[in-house]
Parts: sequence; C-alpha cells; structure tokens
Amino acid sequence: MLYLATPSGPDVRAAMSAGHLGCMTTPAQGNRVPDGAWYAADNGKFGKGWPGADRWFDWLERTVHRYGPDRCLWAVAPDVPFDAAGTLAESLPWLPRIRALGVPAAFAAQDGCDQLGLPWDRFDVLFIAGSTEWKTGPVAERLAREAKARGKQVHMGRVNSRRRLGIAGWFGCETADGTILAFGPNQNLPKLMSWLGEIGHAPSLCATDQHMPAPRRPAPRPRPAPAVRATPHPEPIPVLPGQAPLWGTP
Repeated sequence: MLYLATPSGPDVRAAMSAGHLGCMTTPAQGNRVPDGAWYAADNGKFGKGWPGADRWFDWLERTVHRYGPDRCLWAVAPDVPFDAAGTLAESLPWLPRIRALGVPAAFAAQDGCDQLGLPWDRFDVLFIAGSTEWKTGPVAERLAREAKARGKQVHMGRVNSRRRLGIAGWFGCETADGTILAFGPNQNLPKLMSWLGEIGHAPSLCATDQHMPAPRRPAPRPRPAPAVRATPHPEPIPVLPGQAPLWGTP
C-alpha cells in the first residue's frame, strides 16, 4: 500500500522521491510535488480548499501538465461530503473530463451510495470517503471488494491511525491518505513507516505490497550467457582397440 501525504519537511519529501510515500496535492496546498514522486489530485471539497468547479479544473489541468500524467495515480471528481445523491450528481459530468487528461478518474463513495448504484463504467478508482462508521464498515468493504473484482483500484481517505491503516489494507486498498505527517513530521514519519511495514507483511488476503504502484527502476542490463562446459557423458563411451579413453578410465 502506498500512503499519500502532504510534503511536509525534507525527510518526508525524500521519502516521496524514493517511492516510499506518495504526494497528495490539492488546489489550496501550494506545495511542489517532489521530484519523481507519485502524486494524486484531491479536489479540496472536504475542508476549506474548494475553489469552485472551473478554477478546480484549471488547477488540475495545470498540475497534470506540470508533473505529467504518468506520475498521477488518480484525480478525484468533485463530490459532496457525506451526501451520496449530491456526489453522484456533481461527479458525473467531470469523470470523463478527468479521463480526457490522461489520468485515472476517482469517484468518492459516500454513505448510502450502494442504494443509489455506482457509475462503475465511468471511473477507475473507488475513493472510500463518507463518515468514519460507514467507511470502516461492511458496506464499504463490500464495495471495495467489488471494485477489485471489476479491475479497479481502491483508495481510502482520512487514514491517521494504525487501526484505520489496517482496515484499508484488509479492504485491499492500493492507496490511503491522511494528515498524520502534517503535524510533527519528524516524529510521525518513523511511526507511519513502521505501520506500513507491519501492514505490508500482515497475514491477510489483501494487505500486501503488491498493491503499491510498480517502482520506476532502470531496466536490468542483460547478463552474458554463461560459457558452456563439457561434462562427462552419463554412459561409458566404448573405447576402440588402441584408442586412449576420452574421460578417465573406462
């Protein structure tokens, strides 16, 4: 699992550049994505960072152009926090426009969205949002597993504890985000990395490192083929009269 955070401090930025963490960016954040880091684009709806639909999409276009679509894990469409019907109405027009930028489109699942139906064919990443009780409950788990079965990725938001990280891992989330590194990054970075190590090696069906995006490493250089060595024949080779044996004593 890849944890997405704000690039708070040099150690966190170095961990992002090394691929150990991902960068969550928002319209109001203003931080530069660290060199070589994976990033995801939140919309700022949860909180006070929403600039309005048109300005949000302008920001998203600039962000993708600046950092490249290949490094973008996903961009979440505008939603209405804790309101499934409002989220569905607001997200649907933007999902194809996000895809048109060449990046995966994420849809924010809210409490009760299962009763309305999810537009599965219109998004690429299921973003588990909603209330704390709902997002850690059986309905969210079922939707996460259905998303996996449909070949989509899963993200969980507001993950700031070892317990919540374990739930995200059990659900099969490829990514999770939170604000734990925004406060006391020097103290919380080692704690978070320890949690990720524990989750990555937990004996569950889903919580494994296979959900982390493939690291960008140089292609290995081809090794020269080993020299062929002559080996003794498994059966004794007949020796003609007057001929010396080929391998040892016949």
